[in-house]
Amino acid sequence: MADDALTRIAAALERLAPAPLAAPDFDAAQAFVWHVEPDRLVPVARVNRVDISLLVGVDRVRDILLDNTRQFARGLPANNALLWGARGMGKSSLVKAVHAAVAAEGHPIKLVELQREDIPSVGRLLAHLRETENRFVLFCDDLSFSHDDQHYKSLKAVLDGGVEGRPDNAVFYATSNRRHLMPRDMIENERHSAINPAEAVEEKVSLSDRFGLWLGFHPCTQDDYLAMIRGYCDAFAIDIDDATLRAEAIEWQATRGARSGRVAWQYVTDLAGRRGVGIAG
Repeated sequence: MADDALTRIAAALERLAPAPLAAPDFDAAQAFVWHVEPDRLVPVARVNRVDISLLVGVDRVRDILLDNTRQFARGLPANNALLWGARGMGKSSLVKAVHAAVAAEGHPIKLVELQREDIPSVGRLLAHLRETENRFVLFCDDLSFSHDDQHYKSLKAVLDGGVEGRPDNAVFYATSNRRHLMPRDMIENERHSAINPAEAVEEKVSLSDRFGLWLGFHPCTQDDYLAMIRGYCDAFAIDIDDATLRAEAIEWQATRGARSGRVAWQYVTDLAGRRGVGIAG
């Protein structure tokens, strides 16, 4: 009976204080996903991404992010980056495509994706990555905070580094539909209801100021939309004449009530299915 009690106590202590994360084989993959409970880095055998050459209408931000990532991969100073703006315009696709392009140049750079709800664990992740020779782009997609969300405090450990400082081998890229990472109506509500309106929102609004790069994404033109589709069709050998493509693509856009890179890809997926052509998603 005593042995059983000791076993249960040991199991309970293990749950409260799990064993340290075992170092993964970083040579096993180019990308990893961070999970918690228990902490672990899971390799991704095949990353869901498109080639950087297929991203149309984002030339300026593409070049800025590519240069920043190359600097980082070479061991030079580089900034954290916030990619913000219109939905479906390729923010997360650009992060993944830039990582692939820089890794293909022979740099030991890895992509680590973490979910917004796991940001409080980022200190543990950084402590683990700090001990390796690889360089890491930490990537959080669709990052935003509500007025009572305290997760943003943990994010400062990545952006400012705290006492230890951010590891030299890690940089943080995030995407968001919001430039200041919180809804405008929540910012205004706090300003109107607080005793000191300026201080009430300064801490959260200034979080976005801690990103060295702000890269804005805006709704695409019809010409860019059609160019995206033509680029996909050429890349995947989908045979369609320009007149038919234009008519179908504009009708598809009208039924969605929007025009974006995501809508362009959805049309190409439908077109490829109708034409019996396989595509790499």
